[in-house]
Amino acid sequence: MNNKDVLLTGVTGFLGSHTAIQLLNKGFHVVGTLRSKDRVKSIKDVIARYTENIDNLRFAEADLSDSDIWFELTKNIDYVQHIASPFPRELPKRENDLIVPAKQGTLNILKASAKNKVKRVVMVSSSAAVLYGKTKRELNNVLNENDWTDETNLKDTTPYFRSKTIAEKAAWDFIKQDNSGLELTTVLPGVILGTVLEKDFGTSANIVIKILDNSLPALPKIGFDIVDVASLADLLVKAMESPQARGNRYIASAGYLTFKDVAQILKKQYPNRKIPTMELTNLLTRLFSIFEPELKPILLELEVRRKLEISKAENELQWQPVSVQQAVINCAKSIFENGIVE
Repeated sequence: MNNKDVLLTGVTGFLGSHTAIQLLNKGFHVVGTLRSKDRVKSIKDVIARYTENIDNLRFAEADLSDSDIWFELTKNIDYVQHIASPFPRELPKRENDLIVPAKQGTLNILKASAKNKVKRVVMVSSSAAVLYGKTKRELNNVLNENDWTDETNLKDTTPYFRSKTIAEKAAWDFIKQDNSGLELTTVLPGVILGTVLEKDFGTSANIVIKILDNSLPALPKIGFDIVDVASLADLLVKAMESPQARGNRYIASAGYLTFKDVAQILKKQYPNRKIPTMELTNLLTRLFSIFEPELKPILLELEVRRKLEISKAENELQWQPVSVQQAVINCAKSIFENGIVE
């Protein structure tokens, strides 16, 4: 057992709770931050089902915008897993409601970590910080960790994509100017599916939920890179522990699926269930998004296949994610087990 201390932001989230479980099972002591102490008992009960080391988990109430609290919380901490980030179910009316807290929260944590001699911060960014703000010609390329979203291109970005890009760029700019020895590694996941641990689920699980509960009469013709949440948590731990990961970005994806691919995986798994497999025309998808605001952010994917090179994490960190098919099935099984869909 190791007794190193990890500060993990956003412990109640879909990815945060899975990462806490894996850290605890490896013997780390974890301080998990949340926005309200009201959630302590419920999230502790969830995490305790998956680890015998629940006594090594403590909680702290913290807001990303409060710089003082992060200075206190990073004292005597070896590593930080910065997972918390504003993720809206609908696009905000003012994009700075997303961008400012994402950027400022990241800088508050990095400044505090540098002052308190934290060894490394692992930051969850997004593949959205690579894939967007592109010209049509650029979209012909396979993009990798050397590529960046152009957040000034408002036509091919959303406020959420801009917030992830701006926050990650701010983090790397801080590290360039910092001389404390603080290390930074960023992990850039695609859409996160996999096992939902409780009814307070990650927003990306809605892709599977909406196919299973028949709230989508037909499917938009779009696709996305997918990663299983437990595989992603495993990559975050590898990015924290591996000397080679210092100063690197890692795209986290096990492959690409369209909505129709996801539906066909679910149809095979649940042959007696009514599951839509017909695709909407692009025009109908745009019209449908007027009534389903959650669809608005995905309109950028219509008529576009954004291609990612996904081998770096596997090659450098020996990461072995479960397949995209298994990520979909894990998600569906847990949705039924938690009573999210009957």
